[in-house]
Amino acid sequence: MSQGLKQQELISKAEDVADQVLRHSKHFLPHVARLCLISTFLEDGIRMWFQWHEQRDYIDATWGCGWFLAVVFVLFNLVGQLGGCIMVLSRQKVPIACGLLFSIIGVQTIAYSILWDVKFLMRNLALAGGIILLLAESKAEGKSLFAGLPSLGENTSKTYLQLSGRILLVLMFLTLLRFEFSVLNVIQNLVGTVLMVLIAIGYKTKLSALVLVTWLTILNFYFNAWWNIPDYKPMRDFLKYDFFQTFSVVGGLLLVVALGPGGVSMDEHKKKW
Repeated sequence: MSQGLKQQELISKAEDVADQVLRHSKHFLPHVARLCLISTFLEDGIRMWFQWHEQRDYIDATWGCGWFLAVVFVLFNLVGQLGGCIMVLSRQKVPIACGLLFSIIGVQTIAYSILWDVKFLMRNLALAGGIILLLAESKAEGKSLFAGLPSLGENTSKTYLQLSGRILLVLMFLTLLRFEFSVLNVIQNLVGTVLMVLIAIGYKTKLSALVLVTWLTILNFYFNAWWNIPDYKPMRDFLKYDFFQTFSVVGGLLLVVALGPGGVSMDEHKKKW
C-alpha cells in the first residue's frame, strides 16, 4: 500500500514539474512545435533544389516515366513542401497547407516504394499524425475567433482529429523498438511501449508526451548523427532523413502537450468522474 502511495506521489510531483514547464513555455511552445513538425518537409524541399538532377534521374530510372514527368514530380515536391512550410509558419491558410503536405506524404510513399517498407511506412504514418494535429490546432484557432457561437460540429471534428493524430504519432516509436536481447534494450522497449500506450489512450497525456519528447530527442541525436558522416557517403542522406522525420514527430508530440489530448481520452473522462 505504501509503495503504491509513493508511486502516486512521484507521478504527482512529475506532473507538477510538467505543469510548471508548460506554464513557462506556453507562449512559445506552439511555435517550436510547428517548426519541429515541418522540419522534415523544409529539409526535403531544400534538398530537392540542391539535388534536382539526381532526384529527377532517380524517378525517371525507377518508374521509366520520362524526363518531363520526373521534372513535374521534383517541382511539385519542391514547391509543395516549401510553400506548405511557409504557410504553416506564417499561420496562413493552414488547412490548405496541411492538404499540400498530406499529398506530399502520399506521393512520396508511392514514388519511393515506401508502401512496401514497414519501418518507413510507419514513420510516414506518424508524420501524417503530426499534420493531423496541426489541422486540429488550426480548428481550435478558428473556433477562438468566433467565441460564443455554437460549434458542436467543429468540436467533434477537432476531437477526433486529435485522437487519430495521437494514435498515428506513437507509431514512430514502433520503428525504434530493438529486439536484440540486452538489459538496455529491454528497458528502452518497456518504457517506450508504456509511454506509447498512455499517449494513445490519452492518460497522463501531457506528462507522457513530454517524457517521450525527451526520449526521442536523445535517441535521435545518438542514432541519427548525420553530421558525423562524410558528404560522399550515402549513409549521410539516410541518417539526415531519419533525423528530420523524428524531429517532425517530436513537433507533433509537442503539439499534443500544447493542445492536450482532446475529448476522446481518459484525461478528459476523468474530469467528469
